[in-house]
Amino acid sequence: MDVIKNKKHLIFDPIYGFIKLTPIEWKIIHSPFYQRLRWIKQLGFSFYVFPGAEHSRFGHSIGVMHNAHEILKVCKKAVTDEELMNPNFHSKEKDFHQTIRLSALMHDLGTFPFSHTTEGAYIEFGDTTNNKRGKGLKDDHENLGSFIIKNTNYEGGITRILETFGYEPKTISDYVKGLGPSILGNQILHSDIDCDRMDYLLRDAHYTGLKYGSYDRDYLLFNFKTGVIENEEILTIRSNAIHCIEDFLLSRFSWYSQVIRSPRGAKYDAIAARVCFHMLEKSLVYKYSELLDLVSYEPMRFFGFNDNYFMTAVQTNLAAGHFDKYGDIREMAETLLFKKGPKTIRAKEFNQRLLNQDDIQDNEKVIKRAESKLEEIIKVLKKKGNKEDWVIPDLPTKELTMVSSYKKLVKKKTTPNILLERDPVKISFENNDIRLLVEVENSIISNLQNTNNYLPNVFCSKSAYNLLLDEKLIEGERYFS
Repeated sequence: MDVIKNKKHLIFDPIYGFIKLTPIEWKIIHSPFYQRLRWIKQLGFSFYVFPGAEHSRFGHSIGVMHNAHEILKVCKKAVTDEELMNPNFHSKEKDFHQTIRLSALMHDLGTFPFSHTTEGAYIEFGDTTNNKRGKGLKDDHENLGSFIIKNTNYEGGITRILETFGYEPKTISDYVKGLGPSILGNQILHSDIDCDRMDYLLRDAHYTGLKYGSYDRDYLLFNFKTGVIENEEILTIRSNAIHCIEDFLLSRFSWYSQVIRSPRGAKYDAIAARVCFHMLEKSLVYKYSELLDLVSYEPMRFFGFNDNYFMTAVQTNLAAGHFDKYGDIREMAETLLFKKGPKTIRAKEFNQRLLNQDDIQDNEKVIKRAESKLEEIIKVLKKKGNKEDWVIPDLPTKELTMVSSYKKLVKKKTTPNILLERDPVKISFENNDIRLLVEVENSIISNLQNTNNYLPNVFCSKSAYNLLLDEKLIEGERYFS
């Protein structure tokens, strides 16, 4: 086994300080598949608004692993450092500990350029979703990461590294998708309060310089504990940390409103997704099936599938004139490359609203009004505009909630006992009672559990903006170039 003996592998993280890595983790981190994450920004194009937001998926993923380790320690599911760091020692407890760390470490292995920004275009395009190779699965980062973990059995490949150290690639792949054999393990990795969210809230706040996303991590960690429901171990949080939990969930709620879905930065992500979709249609960038082939046979070319790849593709195709006959795409590409300011459309139908996630009928009316307004805008631009007059809708594709309401949890549950559902936060009390957070009467979250933050955005070119103003379809002042 190719390992470095008697050497501590340490990484210094700006959020947590020194983080120890086991020999297998060190080997994985120095593979081309993991090093690729250095070249993918965590927050997409948010750095156009927050210049400090240059951090990558590389550091985030190591932080997620560290949080998973800390949760395991608090829950008394961790082995000693000596056992963990010894690649020749195996036990049921050590292998579970290492498996969860590895799953957390590799949860973003399949990340697309600029993270979720271009991923949406790949999902919408659906190159492999409806054929035998895709097996009906989304063309998303989780399935791509899972493919990497299971289909790289060659020198330097993740599969080879895992098997060399005695770990089952399929088990880790399942945990990456939230479908692992242990409910406790799945909850640590995928739930309303998990090791992933615990990291990105603090990390993104640190690098943007904003305080949104801050919470008391130490106090939250201290209060994790295991519980048992129908002979299954689950992850719970002690009742005396309820206000810390509320702080966490409210921070995430605010973070999405003020940063992720803020039109100041979201406009560039929406434009990048539209340009990416166009390039997929015209075969100007790798399609998902091609990415699978690169993973299987040309790992060094897959290494190049990062932010630089995407921006180079935009610049090269713009310079070569490939966008010239598509005036809207050409202008979007220039907007993206040179941070030209697209306009945000203001209309009452696109106002931010707090909806009741259980009132489906009323929600559908709000969404329908936004969609009808968008259709009206598109119709006018087609009739009176030209090919440079473009509009990009960025309407929410999923609900932004603090937690799912009790009613929704019951409707969607996949297990006989709702406490065995993976995602919802469970609270443990001194009398060993375990309840869902949304059922705890003195919790602010239980009173806000129905809240859905509806954040529609619609962006357009400056010429389209002026035309829509002239037609009195939108609010605002005329733009003078």
